[in-house]
Amino acid sequence: MALMALIAAFPGVHFARPGLRRLAAVPAFALLLAFALAACDSGAPKFKASDVTGTTYGREFALTGHDGKPRTLADFRGKAVVLFFGYTQCPDVCPTTLSELAEVMKQLGPDAERLQVLFATIDPERDTSELLARYVPAFHPSFLGLSGDAEATARTAKEFRIIYQKQPGQTPGTYTMDHSAGTFVFDPQGRLRLYVSYGQGPEVFAHDLRELLRSVPG
Repeated sequence: MALMALIAAFPGVHFARPGLRRLAAVPAFALLLAFALAACDSGAPKFKASDVTGTTYGREFALTGHDGKPRTLADFRGKAVVLFFGYTQCPDVCPTTLSELAEVMKQLGPDAERLQVLFATIDPERDTSELLARYVPAFHPSFLGLSGDAEATARTAKEFRIIYQKQPGQTPGTYTMDHSAGTFVFDPQGRLRLYVSYGQGPEVFAHDLRELLRSVPG
């Protein structure tokens, strides 16, 4: 029975959060209400990462895959999508995240076929399609690298609120890139649902992706 229907059926009753000492005095219909609400909530996904469902950013991108094909979110409809921004010469965060996502593919088993991992470079100056084609699938054959020119990269980063900045090296070609390190997760209908902070580990990814794939049909 819905909450409003229960309230209408028992006018004048105050619905509060009972303490343990009050539980014995709670009328039977209030206990039924608690069970009804628990049953309604049992099918909702319980995420470990940050639930950003309904956010107004991170809605779309238009980049090019390392296979040379133009890519948008619509291309992956029916699959959960994991999107990470980085660069191929990153010394730690990027290879660590991609390695964790490769482990997630193993943990998901058959469900891995319903997942697409995307690596979008924030260093298009050095990360050519050829380099991305060697680097990204080395972590898992299904992983896809994405790139765009400087304008497309900046536009996509703004849409996803990604911060990146070049840090000079000893020579012009040895610069590094400071950048945001979190990962975005979309459901099979193309809606941004989760933000996974760096360092949460493959278990969090695997758990939340199972929840997402269970709750949202392809």
